[in-house]
Amino acid sequence: MKYESITAFNSAQTAADRRICQRLMDEIDRALPEAERRIWHAHPVWFLDGNPIVGYSKLKGCIRLMFWSGADFGEADLDPGTGKFKDASIRYTDADQIDVKSLSRWLEKAREIQWDYKNIYKRKGKLVRLRAE
Repeated sequence: MKYESITAFNSAQTAADRRICQRLMDEIDRALPEAERRIWHAHPVWFLDGNPIVGYSKLKGCIRLMFWSGADFGEADLDPGTGKFKDASIRYTDADQIDVKSLSRWLEKAREIQWDYKNIYKRKGKLVRLRAE
C-alpha cells in the first residue's frame, strides 16, 4: 500500500498499532527535530543529511522499530539484523512496551553512530562509517 504521509501510514493501522506508531513518531520527532521524515519504501523513515537513521514498519502481529546503524549501539534489547548491514530492531505489540528512556538513548546513538547508507549504491554495496560531527 502506498501512503502519502507518516500520519496516513499511522492512521491506516489497527487501534493498538496506531498507538504504537503515534508514540514512536512523537518520540522520534522530539529527539531528532532536525531530521527529515517521509515515507520511504512504504514505511515511515527519518533521515539526517539524506542518510536513513530510524524508521518503523508493520509486520504480521507487530510494529518493528529499526535503526539502520543499530547493530553498533551495544544495546541488548535491539536485535541485530542479518547479513552485511548494520541494522538492529525491536518489535512492539503494545504501546506500553515502549521504554521511552531506552528509546531516547537509542535515538541519541542513532545521531552519533551512522553508517553511510545514503551512498551504498555508489560504493557498490560497501558500507562506510560516518564520523559524528
